[in-house]
Amino acid sequence: MPSPHKTILAPSILAGDHANLRSSLKVIEDAQLDWVHLDIMDGHFVPNLSFGPQTVKAMRRDSKLFFDVHLMLDNPHRYIDAFLDAGAEQITIHVEPDYPVEATLHHIKSKGCRCGIVLNPDTPAEVGKPFLPLCDIVLLMTVQPGFGGQSFRHDVLPKIEQFDRWRQEMALNYRLEIDGGVDLQTAPLCTERGADTLVAGTAFFKAAGQRRFIQTVTGR
Repeated sequence: MPSPHKTILAPSILAGDHANLRSSLKVIEDAQLDWVHLDIMDGHFVPNLSFGPQTVKAMRRDSKLFFDVHLMLDNPHRYIDAFLDAGAEQITIHVEPDYPVEATLHHIKSKGCRCGIVLNPDTPAEVGKPFLPLCDIVLLMTVQPGFGGQSFRHDVLPKIEQFDRWRQEMALNYRLEIDGGVDLQTAPLCTERGADTLVAGTAFFKAAGQRRFIQTVTGR
């Protein structure tokens, strides 16, 4: 069923101009959006590298957007404070690596920052369930993380429904975020199942009619 939250579009800076990230932030701001999604990749947990806290800090000086920071790292707990200091307003961490997930969520919250978990497409929903009471947001990957432009994984749709059911059954209020292959066709498939926060990279920055894309994806 539809989420109780307003639908948010969070463009992924990964699909922007890496030679001029400031201009990519401005594209998002000019589109009158509130969030930017920052994918942090270490070349170990995922087979790609992006950027670190210093780049986030530099972008923070140039923008008032809400910084939604997605840590795709083997040991995210070692870098939480660095990204908090850089200006992250929400940090999501994967459940797949071997590290203290619950303690890391507690640490993020203790610093006054929003937090949540991330599940890869093939990770069973049950792996994330114990952490839900600590989450402000749950991010479900609908592609294998690491590279942009991949096709949407339709087999993740039942997982979206499952996390929406748990949100209702457990009387929780976390947002339900989707990342990977989100476009005009796949966004409605997600929102009708309870998703309310949509990460779009290529589809947003390459959209011929950006305003139409935003209106169709968010319903406003």
